[in-house]
Amino acid sequence: MSHQTEGRLKEMGIILPRVPKPIGNYLPGVVVGNILYTSGTLGTQPDENDNDVLPYVGKVGSDLTIEEGYASARLMAINHLAMMKKVLGDLDRVKRIIKMIGYVTCAPGFTQPHLVLNGASDLFVELWGEENGKHARAALTQHELGMNAPVEADITIELHV
Repeated sequence: MSHQTEGRLKEMGIILPRVPKPIGNYLPGVVVGNILYTSGTLGTQPDENDNDVLPYVGKVGSDLTIEEGYASARLMAINHLAMMKKVLGDLDRVKRIIKMIGYVTCAPGFTQPHLVLNGASDLFVELWGEENGKHARAALTQHELGMNAPVEADITIELHV
């Protein structure tokens, strides 16, 4: 394959990390027909000891700003790209992002999880364009997420056949 998508990532200054280590008994993604379902993942990065760490922790609206939540969602999307590559072998197999179900850990009264999850959505649109990157989405608020993460999402992707 031509690796056009990975070339675009390079132009965007994005280097795919290794896939985050699972914190349970699950796969990074499963392909059924021409659909890839990714597992939920967080905005982690490997540290110098190869442990997954969260550069942003806590609740958006008290511990974190919308901008910090947005940055965490962007990291989460990059982890999803790494998961897609691991499952598919080549990101050029991605035809379009269908749907993202996202969760944002929020302080009481915070009502703008959609702005936080734009960190992921904007990246997919930047990478694949309006037609293939823009997707259906749910932006849900949570009182807690694993590891005190501010964001988590799972994504449904259509593949070229």
